[in-house]
Order: sequence, then C-alpha cells, then structure tokens
Amino acid sequence: MTTPADVRRRERDPELPGRLLTLERDALVPLLRSRQDADFALPVPACPGWTVRDALAHCGAVLTRLVEGRWEKGAGGPEHNARDIAERADWPVARIVDELERGLGEAGPAIAALDGRRDGVALGEWIHAGDVREAWGLPGAYAGPGQADALALLAWVTRTYRLVPVHADLDGYDEPLRLGDGTRAPGRYIGDAATLVRLYSGRPVGGAPYELAGVEEAELNIFGRRR
Repeated sequence: MTTPADVRRRERDPELPGRLLTLERDALVPLLRSRQDADFALPVPACPGWTVRDALAHCGAVLTRLVEGRWEKGAGGPEHNARDIAERADWPVARIVDELERGLGEAGPAIAALDGRRDGVALGEWIHAGDVREAWGLPGAYAGPGQADALALLAWVTRTYRLVPVHADLDGYDEPLRLGDGTRAPGRYIGDAATLVRLYSGRPVGGAPYELAGVEEAELNIFGRRR
C-alpha cells in the first residue's frame, strides 16, 4: 500500500513537475525507440484526428517552448497544436523522439520557475504518454512509476483551478486523495487511480468499475481550464 506523494500538502512543490517528467522520460523513451516507424502512424483514440506521431510532436513542441522560454498566449491550444504538428511533418520519427526526450529531461527547472502557472503541462505530458500506451494496446496507461507523483500534481492542479472538491478513495493507496477546492460538500470517488485520471482528463474509462457520488463527470475535466 502506498500514498500519493505530497497529497496532504496544500502548498506547491516546485520540484514535482520535473520529477514526474523525468520519471516518464526514463519509462517512455526506451519504449518509443523500440518501436517501428509504422507504429507511430496509428491513431490515438483519446485524441481524435491525431496519430501517435502527432501526439508526440505536440508533446515535444510544448516542452521545447518552455525550455527555450518561448511560451505565448494560446500555446497548448488547438491552433498552436496544429501548427506545431505541421512544422514537424517532415521530421523523421527519431527526431520527434529526440526532441521529446530533451524536453522531458530539461523542462522541470523552467516549470519550477513559473510559480505554478505551467505545472499542469507536466501532468498533460504524462497523460499523453498514457494515450500512446493505450493506442498501442499496452498495459500501464495512466499508471506506472510516475503515478503517485501524477496524482499529487493532479491534486494541486484541481485546487489551483478551483474545481469542485472530491475525496478519492483509491485502490492500493492508504489515504484518500483530496482534489479540488471550494465550500460545497465534496464529492466521492471510489475506484482505481488510472480510472480517476481518465475521468479528470476526459478519457474513456473503458468499462472500469468505479463509484462517483455528489459530482458530475463533466465537472472534473481539467483540460480547457488553462490559467
């Protein structure tokens, strides 16, 4: 039994986003380098219209913008995403993976310096890594060694966005995860951590069993709530 890192802390941990990104770099990049180019042309069900290659190009572009201090209004939105993917359309897959590996390793300090304004980017990158695993039919989507840190970051992001409060009793974790903020009575989630991540990121739950009371699924989705 384990506890999500820092779930009881209400103050920001500036090292958390970088820690999550480097954990995912170490898990994801070897997997990407082991696959054939054809695998990167497969569709990503969680991101309609995108291939695996598109999702990775988006992830690398966002991190590069942070590392190089080029964040601008609208970054991470649909228009910017489409432009970033188009700019990398003629890159070989290896170059897409190289950029992503660099970003996952170097973006942590840049995010830490931004007073929490871009902490959600690290969570989004980790979720997209889960999208890729799911597109390839692999186990461990929205799980793996970074899950505890991802849950702690999810708790922080939902408080920052002032989403409705939810107490989540997670399979395999000793203590409930407290998400969101506000004065209304908290909702209650009972189930596994990966399904919780799916709910908060607008991903299909795939028939996984869970209980949700006192809050609607539509109130949970963190995407589209950028600061």
